[in-house]
Amino acid sequence: MNPILIDLPQDFNTERLFIRMAMPGDGNVVYDAMNASRKDLNKWLEFALYEQSLDQVEQMVREAHIHFLQRIELRFHIFHKKTGDFIGSTSLHHINWNVPAFEIGYWIDSRKSGNGYMLEAVEGLTFYAFYALHANRVEIQCDSKNVKSRAIPERLGYTLEGTLRNASVSIDREELRDSCIYAKIRE
Repeated sequence: MNPILIDLPQDFNTERLFIRMAMPGDGNVVYDAMNASRKDLNKWLEFALYEQSLDQVEQMVREAHIHFLQRIELRFHIFHKKTGDFIGSTSLHHINWNVPAFEIGYWIDSRKSGNGYMLEAVEGLTFYAFYALHANRVEIQCDSKNVKSRAIPERLGYTLEGTLRNASVSIDREELRDSCIYAKIRE
């Protein structure tokens, strides 16, 4: 079956969060969060290295919306249920619909960090992948030096399947880095 024909929920809730697909018009809140978090994000994520205009961020959000509809990548934006504040973004990418298998990525607005929001969002997205998308495998890859990012799969019971030595280059292109591969599979 062509993945574009798969009907899937475009949003879901966790205890404190409303998580929905990226939508046109989200550029403002994403832009604000990216700028406020650049110092923290640019250590790990290439998109945070360079300042982008509001129009560029809105374009990126609209492309993510299109990719969701095409089932290429499923990007979700995370909002606090009570306040409506934008928390960050999480996505299912590197999708293999034949397995089905998904990789989870995520980033948080630094001003919202330390409250367990990303842990809650990734737990919710893991559940979504297994139950809404019938995943047989969900994985998280992260830089071995990114302690905060590694803590999420470790706290959620993902298995560290291995460390790929010298598998990537640091964002500043100064050194080779190891990548940790965490996964959960349908038992």
